[in-house]
Amino acid sequence: MARYAKEHKSVTRQRIIEKAGHRFKQDGIDGSGISTLMSDAGLTNGAFYAHFASKDDLVANVVGEELRAQVARYGTLPPGRPGLEDFVRDYLSPEHRDHPGLGCPSAALLDEIGRCGEDTKQAYTDGARALVEEIAARLAPENPRSARGKAIGLFTMVVGTLQLSRALSDPKFADEVLEQGIENALTFMS
Repeated sequence: MARYAKEHKSVTRQRIIEKAGHRFKQDGIDGSGISTLMSDAGLTNGAFYAHFASKDDLVANVVGEELRAQVARYGTLPPGRPGLEDFVRDYLSPEHRDHPGLGCPSAALLDEIGRCGEDTKQAYTDGARALVEEIAARLAPENPRSARGKAIGLFTMVVGTLQLSRALSDPKFADEVLEQGIENALTFMS
């Protein structure tokens, strides 16, 4: 019985994290109250504190999990530069732009993460570092350290491009920003 309860609590906690990740990226951290987050997970408000000490605790867990999942997805891409090109094209796609709740936490939450507590910033820092290392390893498999600066540049380029495209009300201009972003990123990589 105790084992079932522990497994059930772990599954429930994971469901809260997944649903909160989607909601945060869709509506923002500040725009997502505990009651909405728990409703999304099919739970009552009272169940929240059985899993998290505070909303800040949940945010830090969500940010860490979102970035770990993103790094894991990149690991499934083809090796080297072809995989990196696939990443750029997928990241700067209209589908990613138009569905922030399913996409990258950086493009959706970066401005809010900067105002969060230390635990969330640390979770983000760890995840961003892992993403940069993944990009650097694809840019220079023989010496990833040598490509760290370029990897940081590429990461910031795609995140900023996606954010700008999402902010535009003119669909043609928003698409043009994505298309130019892909071209710029591929040129930057070469």
